[in-house]
Amino acid sequence: MSSTRVVLIDDHPVVREGLAISFQQTDDLVICGEASDYYEGLEVIKKLKPDVAVMDLSLQGMGGLDLIKTLRKKGHKLPILVLSIHNESFYAERAIRAGAQGYIMKQERTEEVIKAVRQILQGKIYVSRELSDSIMYKFFDKNPTSDSPLDRLTDRELEVYQLIGQGVSPHKIADDLCISIKTVDSYRARIKEKLNLKNGTELLQSAIQWVQSQDLG
Repeated sequence: MSSTRVVLIDDHPVVREGLAISFQQTDDLVICGEASDYYEGLEVIKKLKPDVAVMDLSLQGMGGLDLIKTLRKKGHKLPILVLSIHNESFYAERAIRAGAQGYIMKQERTEEVIKAVRQILQGKIYVSRELSDSIMYKFFDKNPTSDSPLDRLTDRELEVYQLIGQGVSPHKIADDLCISIKTVDSYRARIKEKLNLKNGTELLQSAIQWVQSQDLG
């Protein structure tokens, strides 16, 4: 029986190395390629045509959500598992909507990551039990009242908001996301409007508080 070919896309070599070791210990999964950013990810998937991809959301420049959306626009039906440090309560549904089949946090054991890969290869969606319950609750709740104001932000706006909270300067945000400083200013203005923040100081304070609340460490 031929092994399932897996591509790893993560900007931390130690993460890729650790996962590769774990996958090598299985009988049915083999790492056929690796990438560290959006562009390498597109290239390795185009060249190697893997059976499944495991990717992080935080990639230099264009992020993981952008990569998922691009692959889907190109017609790729490749099963994708997102492996991320970001709190699933804010990012998992966005990843699934973008076209991923699963979301698992990096704090999980590698055995659970392998389980998640096998599950999405069967055509199923993989999320934690807690998130699954939350999604079902929102589906059946006729009058939801617990939605976060951050749900109003687009994926890119949330990414900018997170970078602001991490203390990244507007010019660095522009460089990291491959956009102009004028575009960053536009995102900042839209975020302030959607979150009802009066000025840049309130935006910075709000973003820092949110990032700290999401800190897994």
